[in-house]
Amino acid sequence: MFGSIFYNLWGALIAFSVYFFSTFQKPDAPLRIIISSFVAAIIAFIVMYIVRFLIAYILYTPEDNEEIIEGEQDEEKERLEEQNQEAPVAQSTVEFQDENSEEIAQVVRTMMNREEEEQVNV
Repeated sequence: MFGSIFYNLWGALIAFSVYFFSTFQKPDAPLRIIISSFVAAIIAFIVMYIVRFLIAYILYTPEDNEEIIEGEQDEEKERLEEQNQEAPVAQSTVEFQDENSEEIAQVVRTMMNREEEEQVNV
């Protein structure tokens, strides 16, 4: 549900105030005005539950679509893994799919050292 019970309390307070001040100048008995104001506040308190529910319903974004998408992605991954097991893919020298990052860093350092040595020798 949207918000908290304080929204209900604020709605009840506003309903009480509006009803009380709108009937304050009428020639009714003061006790009747106060009791009617409390009834209006109780009705507004209950109606605020419905309002909060409707707001939460309108703002609700279902996560079922995300679960369906994740399920489709999992199926696609499984299908790709099956294809990779059936026919091994030739790896190029540019791609470092299975190599360790430390090994890649060592190769880069070696290449940089060679370039520095070539520049010093020139």
